[in-house]
Amino acid sequence: MLGAIGLDERQESAYRALVALGAAEVTDLAHRLALPELDTERALRRLESQGLAAQSSARTGRWVAAPPGVALGALLTQQRHELEQAELAAALLAEEYRAEAAEAAVHDLVEVVTGASAVTHRFLQLQLGAQEEVCALVTGKPIAVSGMENDAEEQAAGRGVRYRVVIERDVLTLPSGLLELSAALSREERIRVADRVPTKLVVADGNLAMVPLTGRGAEPAAIVVHASGLLESLMGLFESVWRDALPLRLGAGAQITEEEAPGPDVMDLEILSLLLAGMTDASVAKQLDLGLRTVQRRVKGLMELTGVTTRLQLGWHAYEKGWVARG
Repeated sequence: MLGAIGLDERQESAYRALVALGAAEVTDLAHRLALPELDTERALRRLESQGLAAQSSARTGRWVAAPPGVALGALLTQQRHELEQAELAAALLAEEYRAEAAEAAVHDLVEVVTGASAVTHRFLQLQLGAQEEVCALVTGKPIAVSGMENDAEEQAAGRGVRYRVVIERDVLTLPSGLLELSAALSREERIRVADRVPTKLVVADGNLAMVPLTGRGAEPAAIVVHASGLLESLMGLFESVWRDALPLRLGAGAQITEEEAPGPDVMDLEILSLLLAGMTDASVAKQLDLGLRTVQRRVKGLMELTGVTTRLQLGWHAYEKGWVARG
């Protein structure tokens, strides 16, 4: 509990015991703590340096606890001040980094990380540094860190960082796969499943990404991609896979189930068929006895559903997905 102000477990126990007793000899306190007298005295010396205890002026060898409200309050105030100074320094460094990044050389946009320890550290660091959202693609077995070892994910989600994750279906068959997914879904992370995922990928706040370089059997290595056209392409890849994947949800009895893929209704299909036959929006509206805005709203909804930006692309997707038939 008091580790935040620099006390270890032994020192905290000594202070709590001293507060409970009011004052105590080293011998008595050592007996109460089940510690050697030398270790107890070291703990008391540390408390003395923190202003939490003092030697009694009336009796040699006797120690007195400082009032917690005063002593701890002073330490907490000091800690807050130091934290504010650290935050200010971090903000200045971030501003300096952004200024340098604005004119970064091409070779500075990508860094290579090698070795299991380095890859794991960078992977966790990327998540701990996220402020808004982490997007990830997960395939097969982990290269450097498993979901059960990913404490950073739980910490980031606890701070309000949103998670969007697409997993390969094979992950569901792993021994710890369902347990990890249940924990993630209980944290309100959004998770989808796809039959195949092209690559492992994690992106933090849309401005920093990490992609593995090696497969199983080789020494773990990864590249960290900073804001650039390559990063935009990686984010585009994620969005494409995310759009086509099926959502997972945590049902009754902690059972993980897949939601049905969204698709057009009968009216959407009629509108699509008439548009692909060459009719205008106004003609389609008249033919189906609909308002013009209703037709346009439904077409816009279909474009968002398929992730396209033009009606030509919408027509191609409609054929590919079997929503309408050729000829």
